Amino acid sequence: MTSTSPPVLPQDCDGCPIRHRAVCARCEAEELERLDGIKYYRSFQAGQTVVWSGDRMDFVGSVVSGIATLTQTMEDGRRQMVGLLLPSDFVGRPGRSAAAYDVVATSDLVMCCFRKKPFEELLRETPAVSQRLLEMTLDELDAAREWMLVLGRKTAREKIASLLLIIGRRNATLKLVAGSGPMVFDLPLTREAMADYLGLTLETVSRQISALKREGIIHLEGKRRVTVPDFDGLQAIAGDDSDGGMLV
Repeated sequence: MTSTSPPVLPQDCDGCPIRHRAVCARCEAEELERLDGIKYYRSFQAGQTVVWSGDRMDFVGSVVSGIATLTQTMEDGRRQMVGLLLPSDFVGRPGRSAAAYDVVATSDLVMCCFRKKPFEELLRETPAVSQRLLEMTLDELDAAREWMLVLGRKTAREKIASLLLIIGRRNATLKLVAGSGPMVFDLPLTREAMADYLGLTLETVSRQISALKREGIIHLEGKRRVTVPDFDGLQAIAGDDSDGGMLV
Protein backbone atom coordinates (compact mmCIF):
# COMPACT_ATOMS: atom_id res chain seq x y z
CA MET A 1 0.00 0.00 0.00
CA THR A 2 1.10 3.55 -0.53
CA SER A 3 0.56 6.64 1.56
CA THR A 4 -0.28 10.05 0.13
CA SER A 5 1.71 11.90 2.78
CA PRO A 6 3.75 10.98 5.87
CA PRO A 7 1.94 11.04 9.21
CA VAL A 8 2.33 14.19 11.27
CA LEU A 9 4.44 13.52 14.35
CA PRO A 10 3.47 15.22 17.65
CA GLN A 11 5.95 17.77 18.93
CA ASP A 12 5.39 17.50 22.68
CA CYS A 13 3.16 15.92 25.32
CA ASP A 14 0.95 18.99 25.73
CA GLY A 15 -0.37 18.66 22.19
CA CYS A 16 -0.65 14.87 22.21
CA PRO A 17 -4.13 13.71 21.11
CA ILE A 18 -4.04 10.61 23.36
CA ARG A 19 -2.62 12.30 26.46
CA HIS A 20 -5.79 11.83 28.55
CA ARG A 21 -6.02 8.07 27.80
CA ALA A 22 -2.42 6.93 27.42
CA VAL A 23 -0.09 5.29 29.93
CA CYS A 24 1.10 8.77 30.96
CA ALA A 25 -2.42 10.09 31.66
CA ARG A 26 -1.85 10.60 35.40
CA CYS A 27 1.75 11.78 35.26
CA GLU A 28 2.83 15.00 36.91
CA ALA A 29 5.30 17.37 35.26
CA GLU A 30 8.38 15.69 36.76
CA GLU A 31 7.22 12.24 35.62
CA LEU A 32 6.45 13.52 32.14
CA GLU A 33 9.93 14.96 31.98
CA ARG A 34 11.40 11.54 32.76
CA LEU A 35 9.26 9.91 30.09
CA ASP A 36 10.23 12.60 27.62
CA GLY A 37 13.87 11.68 28.13
CA ILE A 38 13.33 8.08 26.96
CA LYS A 39 10.70 8.56 24.28
CA TYR A 40 10.85 8.88 20.52
CA TYR A 41 8.26 8.82 17.75
CA ARG A 42 8.09 6.27 14.95
CA SER A 43 5.84 6.29 11.90
CA PHE A 44 4.80 3.36 9.73
CA GLN A 45 3.02 3.26 6.41
CA ALA A 46 -0.13 1.21 5.92
CA GLY A 47 0.84 -2.42 5.43
CA GLN A 48 4.24 -2.07 7.12
CA THR A 49 5.17 -4.50 9.90
CA VAL A 50 5.96 -2.89 13.25
CA VAL A 51 7.38 -6.10 14.73
CA TRP A 52 7.26 -9.80 13.92
CA SER A 53 6.20 -12.42 16.44
CA GLY A 54 9.26 -13.78 18.23
CA ASP A 55 11.44 -10.79 17.38
CA ARG A 56 13.21 -9.01 20.19
CA MET A 57 11.46 -5.78 21.19
CA ASP A 58 13.69 -3.04 22.56
CA PHE A 59 10.78 -0.62 22.96
CA VAL A 60 7.24 -0.31 24.25
CA GLY A 61 4.83 2.46 23.41
CA SER A 62 1.40 3.81 22.59
CA VAL A 63 -0.46 4.21 19.34
CA VAL A 64 -0.88 7.95 18.76
CA SER A 65 -2.78 7.81 15.49
CA GLY A 66 -3.81 5.16 13.02
CA ILE A 67 -4.58 1.51 13.69
CA ALA A 68 -2.60 -1.72 13.77
CA THR A 69 -3.51 -5.39 13.95
CA LEU A 70 -2.23 -8.19 16.15
CA THR A 71 -1.87 -11.39 14.13
CA GLN A 72 -0.79 -14.90 15.02
CA THR A 73 0.48 -17.43 12.48
CA MET A 74 -0.11 -21.14 13.04
CA GLU A 75 2.40 -23.86 12.23
CA ASP A 76 0.66 -24.70 8.94
CA GLY A 77 0.82 -21.08 7.78
CA ARG A 78 -2.73 -20.06 8.55
CA ARG A 79 -3.03 -16.58 10.04
CA GLN A 80 -5.59 -15.19 12.44
CA MET A 81 -6.09 -11.57 13.42
CA VAL A 82 -6.47 -11.64 17.19
CA GLY A 83 -6.69 -7.97 18.09
CA LEU A 84 -6.78 -4.34 17.05
CA LEU A 85 -4.56 -1.57 18.36
CA LEU A 86 -6.42 1.73 18.34
CA PRO A 87 -5.13 5.17 19.38
CA SER A 88 -3.95 5.20 23.03
CA ASP A 89 -3.51 1.39 23.11
CA PHE A 90 -0.23 0.15 24.54
CA VAL A 91 2.17 -1.97 22.49
CA GLY A 92 4.69 -4.38 24.03
CA ARG A 93 5.07 -5.91 27.45
CA PRO A 94 7.57 -4.74 30.08
CA GLY A 95 9.58 -7.72 31.28
CA ARG A 96 9.05 -9.69 28.07
CA SER A 97 11.91 -9.63 25.61
CA ALA A 98 10.14 -10.92 22.48
CA ALA A 99 6.94 -9.95 20.69
CA ALA A 100 4.06 -12.38 21.14
CA TYR A 101 2.28 -11.40 17.89
CA ASP A 102 2.92 -9.82 14.53
CA VAL A 103 2.02 -6.14 14.74
CA VAL A 104 1.13 -4.66 11.35
CA ALA A 105 0.04 -1.11 10.52
CA THR A 106 -3.38 -1.25 8.87
CA SER A 107 -3.41 2.48 8.20
CA ASP A 108 -0.61 5.04 8.43
CA LEU A 109 0.53 4.72 12.02
CA VAL A 110 2.31 6.96 14.52
CA MET A 111 3.64 5.52 17.77
CA CYS A 112 5.10 7.18 20.84
CA CYS A 113 7.84 4.72 21.84
CA PHE A 114 9.84 4.35 25.03
CA ARG A 115 13.18 2.57 25.32
CA LYS A 116 12.28 -0.62 27.16
CA LYS A 117 14.89 -0.88 29.92
CA PRO A 118 14.55 2.75 31.09
CA PHE A 119 10.76 2.36 30.94
CA GLU A 120 10.91 -0.76 33.11
CA GLU A 121 13.02 1.15 35.64
CA LEU A 122 10.52 4.01 35.59
CA LEU A 123 7.65 1.58 36.24
CA ARG A 124 9.31 0.43 39.45
CA GLU A 125 9.79 4.00 40.64
CA THR A 126 6.67 5.77 39.37
CA PRO A 127 3.31 4.60 40.79
CA ALA A 128 1.30 6.83 38.43
CA VAL A 129 2.66 5.02 35.37
CA SER A 130 2.56 1.50 36.79
CA GLN A 131 -0.99 1.91 38.10
CA ARG A 132 -2.21 3.33 34.80
CA LEU A 133 -0.58 0.49 32.88
CA LEU A 134 -2.28 -2.02 35.19
CA GLU A 135 -5.65 -0.36 34.56
CA MET A 136 -5.10 -0.48 30.80
CA THR A 137 -4.07 -4.14 30.98
CA LEU A 138 -7.22 -5.06 32.92
CA ASP A 139 -9.38 -3.10 30.46
CA GLU A 140 -7.70 -4.99 27.62
CA LEU A 141 -8.49 -8.30 29.35
CA ASP A 142 -12.15 -7.33 29.77
CA ALA A 143 -12.36 -6.26 26.14
CA ALA A 144 -10.80 -9.55 25.01
CA ARG A 145 -13.41 -11.51 26.97
CA GLU A 146 -16.19 -9.45 25.42
CA TRP A 147 -14.69 -10.02 21.98
CA MET A 148 -14.85 -13.78 22.56
CA LEU A 149 -18.61 -13.33 22.84
CA VAL A 150 -18.72 -11.33 19.61
CA LEU A 151 -16.83 -13.97 17.64
CA GLY A 152 -18.42 -16.99 19.26
CA ARG A 153 -22.09 -16.11 19.66
CA LYS A 154 -23.07 -13.06 17.63
CA THR A 155 -24.53 -13.10 14.14
CA ALA A 156 -22.77 -11.46 11.19
CA ARG A 157 -25.01 -8.40 11.54
CA GLU A 158 -24.26 -8.11 15.25
CA LYS A 159 -20.52 -8.51 14.63
CA ILE A 160 -20.45 -5.65 12.13
CA ALA A 161 -22.46 -3.41 14.44
CA SER A 162 -20.21 -4.28 17.39
CA LEU A 163 -17.05 -3.40 15.49
CA LEU A 164 -18.51 -0.08 14.34
CA LEU A 165 -19.42 0.71 17.95
CA ILE A 166 -15.92 -0.07 19.21
CA ILE A 167 -14.29 2.24 16.67
CA GLY A 168 -16.92 4.95 17.05
CA ARG A 169 -16.74 4.99 20.85
CA ARG A 170 -12.95 5.15 20.87
CA ASN A 171 -13.01 8.03 18.39
CA ALA A 172 -15.53 9.92 20.54
CA THR A 173 -13.51 9.30 23.71
CA LEU A 174 -10.26 10.51 22.18
CA LYS A 175 -11.89 13.63 20.80
CA LEU A 176 -13.85 14.23 24.02
CA VAL A 177 -17.07 14.31 22.04
CA ALA A 178 -20.32 14.39 24.00
CA GLY A 179 -22.55 11.33 23.84
CA SER A 180 -25.49 13.13 22.24
CA GLY A 181 -25.99 13.71 18.53
CA PRO A 182 -24.76 11.70 15.55
CA MET A 183 -21.55 9.71 15.86
CA VAL A 184 -19.14 10.47 13.00
CA PHE A 185 -15.82 8.71 12.41
CA ASP A 186 -13.51 7.38 9.73
CA LEU A 187 -13.43 3.61 9.40
CA PRO A 188 -9.72 2.67 9.56
CA LEU A 189 -10.18 -0.89 8.27
CA THR A 190 -10.83 -2.11 4.76
CA ARG A 191 -13.71 -4.50 4.33
CA GLU A 192 -11.20 -7.27 3.72
CA ALA A 193 -9.56 -6.55 7.10
CA MET A 194 -12.97 -6.43 8.79
CA ALA A 195 -13.82 -9.82 7.32
CA ASP A 196 -10.52 -11.26 8.56
CA TYR A 197 -10.95 -9.89 12.05
CA LEU A 198 -14.60 -10.94 12.38
CA GLY A 199 -14.22 -14.38 10.83
CA LEU A 200 -16.59 -13.53 7.98
CA THR A 201 -16.34 -13.53 4.21
CA LEU A 202 -15.83 -10.30 2.31
CA GLU A 203 -19.20 -10.78 0.64
CA THR A 204 -20.94 -11.08 4.02
CA VAL A 205 -19.30 -7.92 5.35
CA SER A 206 -20.27 -5.94 2.24
CA ARG A 207 -23.82 -7.28 2.36
CA GLN A 208 -24.30 -6.41 6.03
CA ILE A 209 -22.85 -2.91 5.66
CA SER A 210 -25.12 -2.31 2.67
CA ALA A 211 -28.10 -3.47 4.72
CA LEU A 212 -27.25 -1.12 7.60
CA LYS A 213 -26.89 1.71 5.13
CA ARG A 214 -30.17 0.87 3.38
CA GLU A 215 -32.02 0.81 6.71
CA GLY A 216 -30.60 4.20 7.71
CA ILE A 217 -28.67 2.80 10.67
CA ILE A 218 -25.45 4.21 9.21
CA HIS A 219 -24.63 6.69 6.47
CA LEU A 220 -21.50 6.36 4.35
CA GLU A 221 -19.54 9.13 2.67
CA GLY A 222 -17.13 7.43 0.31
CA LYS A 223 -15.81 4.10 1.58
CA ARG A 224 -14.55 5.16 5.00
CA ARG A 225 -16.54 8.08 6.46
CA VAL A 226 -19.29 6.70 8.72
CA THR A 227 -22.13 8.60 10.39
CA VAL A 228 -24.31 6.87 12.97
CA PRO A 229 -27.42 9.03 13.43
CA ASP A 230 -28.94 6.77 16.10
CA PHE A 231 -26.35 5.38 18.53
CA ASP A 232 -28.95 3.46 20.54
CA GLY A 233 -30.26 1.83 17.37
CA LEU A 234 -26.81 0.55 16.39
CA GLN A 235 -26.20 -0.60 19.96
CA ALA A 236 -29.46 -2.57 19.90
CA ILE A 237 -28.43 -4.28 16.68
CA ALA A 238 -25.06 -5.15 18.22
CA GLY A 239 -26.82 -6.81 21.15
CA ASP A 240 -24.89 -4.72 23.69
CA ASP A 241 -26.15 -3.85 27.15
CA SER A 242 -27.72 -0.46 27.66
CA ASP A 243 -24.87 0.54 30.00
CA GLY A 244 -22.37 0.62 27.17
CA GLY A 245 -21.56 -2.95 26.21
CA MET A 246 -17.96 -3.72 25.35
CA LEU A 247 -15.11 -1.90 26.95
CA VAL A 248 -12.99 0.08 24.50
